[in-house]
Amino acid sequence: MAESIFLPENANKAEKYEALLPQIEALITGEEDLTANLANISAALKEAFDFFWVGFYLVKGEQLVLGPFQGPIACTRIAKGKGVCGAAWKEGKTQLVPDVDAFPGHIACSSASKSEIVLPALKDGEVALVLDIDSNQLNDFDETDAKHLEQLMKVIEKCL
Repeated sequence: MAESIFLPENANKAEKYEALLPQIEALITGEEDLTANLANISAALKEAFDFFWVGFYLVKGEQLVLGPFQGPIACTRIAKGKGVCGAAWKEGKTQLVPDVDAFPGHIACSSASKSEIVLPALKDGEVALVLDIDSNQLNDFDETDAKHLEQLMKVIEKCL
């Protein structure tokens, strides 16, 4: 198992993702514990991109419940359809939000969060969890993030 993440120096965002994703896949290969895998994925993303907050919410009944994360304390439970995470769960698709204050019904777990991307992972055709990444900068996420993080979600789906 790898103990460090290696990224090319002076790499752009796409190059960082292209270097990171195979390392994450190698990191979780052979580990059957979902919590351990999600914890390491959160840590790898936070280390590689210095995001403000990176974590997972798991579908448990009619709520998303906080799972492994890196960053400041967070909301513990989110209802389906509420906030960016709840919208990703309800719609089953990536939510790319350049300004969280402009998102209807945004849940402000931290006032320092300015932009956000949330991606669902499916099990048996239903959302099983979401990956939530927050930035303390406006408009910090784009289609490059969405593309590569959606690839990561396919890797995560294999663990579900």
